[in-house]
Amino acid sequence: MEQRFGTKAIHAGQSPDPTTGAIMTPVYLTSTYVQDAPAEHKGYVYARGDNLTRKTLEECLAALEGAVHCTVAASGLACETIVLTDLGAGSRVVACNDLYGGSYRLFQKVFAKLGLEFTFIDTTDRAQVEQALEPKTDLLWLETPTNPLLRITDLQDTCALAHERGVPVLVDNTFASPYLQRPLALGADIVIHSMTKYLGGHSDLIGGAVLTSDADRAQRYAQLANWTGPVLAPLDAFLVLRGLKTLHVRMERHCDNAEALATRLAGHARVRRAWYPGLADHPGHAVARRQMDRFGGMISLELDGDVDAARKFCTSTRIFALAESLGGVESLIEHPASMTHASVPPEERRKAGLGDGLIRLSVGIEDVEDLWQDLDAAFQAAFLTNG
Repeated sequence: MEQRFGTKAIHAGQSPDPTTGAIMTPVYLTSTYVQDAPAEHKGYVYARGDNLTRKTLEECLAALEGAVHCTVAASGLACETIVLTDLGAGSRVVACNDLYGGSYRLFQKVFAKLGLEFTFIDTTDRAQVEQALEPKTDLLWLETPTNPLLRITDLQDTCALAHERGVPVLVDNTFASPYLQRPLALGADIVIHSMTKYLGGHSDLIGGAVLTSDADRAQRYAQLANWTGPVLAPLDAFLVLRGLKTLHVRMERHCDNAEALATRLAGHARVRRAWYPGLADHPGHAVARRQMDRFGGMISLELDGDVDAARKFCTSTRIFALAESLGGVESLIEHPASMTHASVPPEERRKAGLGDGLIRLSVGIEDVEDLWQDLDAAFQAAFLTNG
């Protein structure tokens, strides 16, 4: 019998420890494993390549994302590095132009120097995708919702378009989590996550995952993780496993709170524009309704004021903590142009539509009225000072 998401989140890949009956997978803090004879072992040789805590997490994540294979690593960027290293010099990647600043930095500052070519486009525009894929392309790199403008790419249509040209598709599913969106079922070939965010959910670890149902690709990724060494520590694997057990419950509250706040922000006199896929006037709303189960916990907004007003707003909240990252139980606020996306050149930010006054909210699971009162106080502080 096929289990539902919440049951998988708690049980997939996991069984009581056979030695003690411990219901939680133990943290296997060992660097090596004793062999019965040379090259005769129990499937575990050296912890960089194999660790049972890590393997259990990989099996659970694969079940949630609808993948056959999963490799976890020390960060989301480590997983991106594995994917790009597998492509190799001379490869061409077409990517969305509104994406995580750390990904842009990795592309341009590291892999462009190693011989990879990157083209950035608005992947919500089918014509741009068609044109960009005309030259030989080795990978189409998508975020949906994007970071930070929450644009929505039609995954089913875009994956079909890419596959007609023989181009595999990668989707960074960090903003949605597998609870809200499962890109492999919509045609994607590879999914990556920063497990630091919603999967871990408690702002207490750094980790990443790359998932696929292609056995050859999965073997290469696992080998690269072993050969290059960015493996996830056993304790961090344990913490993600613990976080996954409440993912479905947390995501419902994230979505409830974000939907309520987005509606209020969109109607606020001091908000020039609010970005949230759940708003009926969001350009990607219809697609989001079709490919996501709900609309997530992220909101971006532009105030009806200058950059100084935006900065004052960001420093005036008391529950929303001014910090990078997202997806934890606590609410965060940040200024992308000077924080998460500062590595993107200003002209590239403007080309992608990311203004210097943009504010990004990661809506946590606190009581929503307290969150609203916090934002309301920030409005008063920002506009009392700036007129």
